[in-house]
Amino acid sequence: MVSNPSTAPILFDRALLGVRLERARRDGAVTFLLDRAVEDLADRLQAVSRSFADAADLWTPDSGLTELVRGRIGSIRRIAFDPSEALGLSPESLDLVVSALALQFVNDLPGVLAQIRRALKGDGLLLAAMLGGDTLTELRQSFAAAEAECEGGASPRVAPFADLRDIGALLQRAGFALPVTDVDRVVVRYASAFALMQDLRRMGATNILRERRRTPTRRATLLRMAQIYTERFADADGRIRATFDIVWLSGWAPHDSQPKPLKPGSARASLEAAVKASSSPGGGGSTRMK
Repeated sequence: MVSNPSTAPILFDRALLGVRLERARRDGAVTFLLDRAVEDLADRLQAVSRSFADAADLWTPDSGLTELVRGRIGSIRRIAFDPSEALGLSPESLDLVVSALALQFVNDLPGVLAQIRRALKGDGLLLAAMLGGDTLTELRQSFAAAEAECEGGASPRVAPFADLRDIGALLQRAGFALPVTDVDRVVVRYASAFALMQDLRRMGATNILRERRRTPTRRATLLRMAQIYTERFADADGRIRATFDIVWLSGWAPHDSQPKPLKPGSARASLEAAVKASSSPGGGGSTRMK
């Protein structure tokens, strides 16, 4: 069942998001994060040992993902951005839904996931990437501190991002089987906070919060924000760090062929032994300079 839109909190002005994305395309979009997500998604899809006849690319900002995976999909179509969040997909009409860096600005993510789940055939796959976790935590902290000093209080500026655990729970709530989430942390280094903000503008990722301040930010506040950013988040060479967490989510429409959990008491090895035998996880992520 799709969530009732009237009960979902309206955090984002999605009509404004459409305007901002169009402006970014017109001015020359900055796509290094999107390119990374698209390439990784294609690699992850390549590792899935099954074929897909009917697929949809949900709201990915450009056609790069559609073109990259078209060779191994029987048929794939792009679903254009829709501020209403209504997907218009027929029940059990798709084997695969993919999406790159589009779901982070959804007001009713449970409802959108439920629509995707309903559109998938049995054993159909959702594979998507969205910004989440600690994305832009440095910018958020710097703006909050600067506004507290210069204006006596903070206003909403950087979107709240869902964490890994929340997204996994939403996949289960929407009825997906075998849900999996993981995160790819990308740390980008900039000459200044203003260079970061310019990139965000050309990603179409500037402030679209419904409760955003509607008056221009005072110059003194902006300058103090940039100063705090440098004081708290600069490396020895003076360049600042900006965190982007790309959260990956996947889930399958339930099907009889899928693995089932073991019955209680039927395990052949203890959890303690498995933990002792496991190796320590390695660190992931990467750093990029801008």
